[in-house]
Amino acid sequence: MTHDNSRELYDRALSVLAGGVNSSVRATQPYPAFVERGDGGHIIDVDGNRYIDYIMGYGPLLLGHDMPDRVQAAVQQYSAEGPMYGAPTEVEIELAEFITRHVPSVEMLRFVNSGTEATVSAVRLARAVTGRDKIVVMEGGYHGAQESTLVEGSGTHTQPSSPGIPDSFADHTIAVPFNDFEAASEVFEAHGEDIAAVLTEPILGNYGIVYPEEGYHDHLRELTENHGSLLIFDEVITGFRVGGLQCAQGKFDIEPDITTFAKIIGGGFPVGAIGGRSDLIEQFTPAGDVFQSGTFSGHPVTMAAGLETLRYAADNDVYDHVNTLGEQLRAGLTDICADQAPDYTVVGTDSMFKVVFTRDGGATGGEDGDHCAAGCRQRPSCPRYEACPKNAADIKAAETERWVRLFRTGMREEGVLLPANQFESQFVCGAHTEEDIEQTLEAYKEVL
Repeated sequence: MTHDNSRELYDRALSVLAGGVNSSVRATQPYPAFVERGDGGHIIDVDGNRYIDYIMGYGPLLLGHDMPDRVQAAVQQYSAEGPMYGAPTEVEIELAEFITRHVPSVEMLRFVNSGTEATVSAVRLARAVTGRDKIVVMEGGYHGAQESTLVEGSGTHTQPSSPGIPDSFADHTIAVPFNDFEAASEVFEAHGEDIAAVLTEPILGNYGIVYPEEGYHDHLRELTENHGSLLIFDEVITGFRVGGLQCAQGKFDIEPDITTFAKIIGGGFPVGAIGGRSDLIEQFTPAGDVFQSGTFSGHPVTMAAGLETLRYAADNDVYDHVNTLGEQLRAGLTDICADQAPDYTVVGTDSMFKVVFTRDGGATGGEDGDHCAAGCRQRPSCPRYEACPKNAADIKAAETERWVRLFRTGMREEGVLLPANQFESQFVCGAHTEEDIEQTLEAYKEVL
């Protein structure tokens, strides 16, 4: 492969864009592949290199890079009729009706423009309706570029994780390790009367794909109910990807009070949403007093793309296809790791997957026939249970530099494009094929 054109574009970008990119995760080593176009489950860069794409826009592209005819027709129709109006349209009602019909906990929505905007609004809403200030988050969890959750530390000993955020924001944020039942109980015992909400992803998707231990979400649900707090599920990544049309909360049979969405519900266009019980969502202005507004919220092109994407997925067995391929891919990776890298851990579920370069995992996988055969499920009976990552700290302790500097670069040369780091999820889309999976597994064999 040659990368001369990408290198030249990156050199130009460094002069006019901070770090040469418009999102930090795009700054890959030694420089990013600049994309010319997408083609189904592949992308072609400006040097003509063709890659199997598992970034998938960091999650929004459930169907792949080629919009089905009905999705493309809807986008073209709404684009031709006018770019936007600053006034309501029928299509935003139709998308809201689709979501509320399929996600049991969601009775009403407010559309916004990004996952960050959705979680910002959800936190503001939780604080307003409870009259409390403190928010419990998972250590290492990511809920967008917002001041309340960009924190580091543990328990009440948190501080901003980025310059430019006053310490006072972190004073109201409590961080606990994901999957730690005792830590969650302790913070509620100490601060329960001050906690407005627990904000968590159902599956940690921005930190290596960490699966919840059995009963963990039930535990959070019970704690919040007992203390008059709200449970907020950040389904920006998992929404309409894990658990199909009922999302991850349906898969785990948990009904949060508030859910944030983005990515897939926009069909590849910028979007976000806050959903939940109507008595909560109606607290947003103008129905209530909690201010929330946005010029581009409910953008008609986005609403049409999201609606037709979800309708297409429902009508064409897309979830069966992507989940089957995801299972095949994780199972194949599990076998490869057992042979070539027994310390490493295969994670993921449905159409999400990753190999985490965990250390000291041991070569025990599968010896008693009860190991997780296609992605870690946090089962105590699994012989790898103690070595599998349970939280963000476990992922952070993995060999992240090896993954970034050697592995990802090697996979790129094999024609497989992976995210910028070990923490971001990888995704199967509806346009991927069994041939893509076989080629990917061969690439993993070669590079690992």
